[in-house]
Amino acid sequence: MLFTPFRLLSLSLMGMATLGWQRWSYPAMIFTQLGRSGQGELVTAARFHLTDGSSFATRLAQAALNRPGHFVRYDSSYKKIDFPMGDVPSNTGNCADEIVRIYRDAGVDLQECVYLDMVKTFGAYPHPKKQRQPDTNIDHRCVPNLQVFFKRHGTLLPPSQNPSDYQPGDIITCTAPGGQPHIAMVVPSPASGTRPWIVHNIGWGPVLEDTIFDLPITGHYRYLPFD
Repeated sequence: MLFTPFRLLSLSLMGMATLGWQRWSYPAMIFTQLGRSGQGELVTAARFHLTDGSSFATRLAQAALNRPGHFVRYDSSYKKIDFPMGDVPSNTGNCADEIVRIYRDAGVDLQECVYLDMVKTFGAYPHPKKQRQPDTNIDHRCVPNLQVFFKRHGTLLPPSQNPSDYQPGDIITCTAPGGQPHIAMVVPSPASGTRPWIVHNIGWGPVLEDTIFDLPITGHYRYLPFD
């Protein structure tokens, strides 16, 4: 894959943001906003390729396509939030927060789902050694916890490099620069006959990008509770 100077600089900033260097998140967002002029047109074109309007997968993809253009400063820090339906401020968040917001827009509260599952099977989930019980403020905001939940309650699919294996509404996880876990949602490509795109927050807010295979894929999930 050819990397433009813009993309190379973006990847560098992505590494800074996802490593938790929050002081870089504002510059990263400002830089990326300069390259977002075509996001609206791309989103409109991607929506055109959603064929099954009644399925939950399509609802998820539509909800994901609502996210690009929101100004969100990357912030994965711990915050006390309401439960259920709690969220950090809408102008902040991390990659997992985007997935939570997408599912909420489609009618599923992953905060509550993850919490209830962790109450039943706390040992099935990875968590800090000092954590002795589920925490509604942070558990659903952690990619490894979402991976466990989707594996337990959805369909675990083998990661591949075959574009046809990925459908709108699917979830992928991957490894971002610095070894940080990352999560994104699959959506249609704006163009016919090309590989799927993704919506994600990799450090500078939600964007629609043709980067599904740019990072090493660690998981592929399909969680469609209403289909």
